[in-house]
Amino acid sequence: MFYSFIFAIQNYNFMSVYTTEIASDKIASDNPIHQRLLQAYFLAKEYIHGEVLEIGCGEGRGISLLSPEAKNYTALDKIQEVVDELSQQHPEIKFIQSNIPPMSELESNHYDVVISFQVIEHIKKDKDYLQEIYRVLKPGGKAIITTPNIKKTLTRNPWHIREYTAEQLSQLARSVFNKVSMKGVAGNEKVMEYYEMNKKSVRKITRFDVFNFQYLLPAFLLKIPYDLLNRLNRNKLQTTDNELVKSITHNDYLLSENGDDSLDLFCVMEK
Repeated sequence: MFYSFIFAIQNYNFMSVYTTEIASDKIASDNPIHQRLLQAYFLAKEYIHGEVLEIGCGEGRGISLLSPEAKNYTALDKIQEVVDELSQQHPEIKFIQSNIPPMSELESNHYDVVISFQVIEHIKKDKDYLQEIYRVLKPGGKAIITTPNIKKTLTRNPWHIREYTAEQLSQLARSVFNKVSMKGVAGNEKVMEYYEMNKKSVRKITRFDVFNFQYLLPAFLLKIPYDLLNRLNRNKLQTTDNELVKSITHNDYLLSENGDDSLDLFCVMEK
């Protein structure tokens, strides 16, 4: 384990866009996380129509699935490298590089649907972010956001400004939107087997943090160690049960009416 950790440090790309925070479909050990994130797009598909905006498109996980359902699809991300690469892959899509909030490039009352998956936990001014989504939506338009359920989080994620319970996110959303429906992305027995295996593995790592430094130290000091240990842990889980890790698909993740007990919160808001 020690030598694997030293090797990972020596080979860490400090300029990499694709940390473990952005799970990749090209890395086998990322598969359970990738499929979990992908399922949000399948669950959102029934809402997609007209003018659609995606905030925080990342590596473009769901663009091919959702864009054919829209009249026009606009995707926004803060990372220029991501925007440039996706623009070449999807010339029919309008891509915008922007840090949010605000979203001053976008006109008010324009979009029928806004989706933003695994983004709000990275936003310092979370209410401003929701207010900007409200502003760009047409009256009657709907927004769907997902974010990790803090009750299912295994350790502090230094890439996140904060995480929410279902009630906390509901209250925040209701302070901006007229109608809010809180659901969740849950997992079947196969997914929860992986989750429990992951929980045990994470506890073996964090047991050495006897002084609770993960919550005491500033986030910027924890990002690289977190990413390295997270990668090593995912690789270990794959080695432990490769069949389980590779067999999980997006269909193993389910829409739940109980956001409080789900892995991710799935919040639908209407203007």
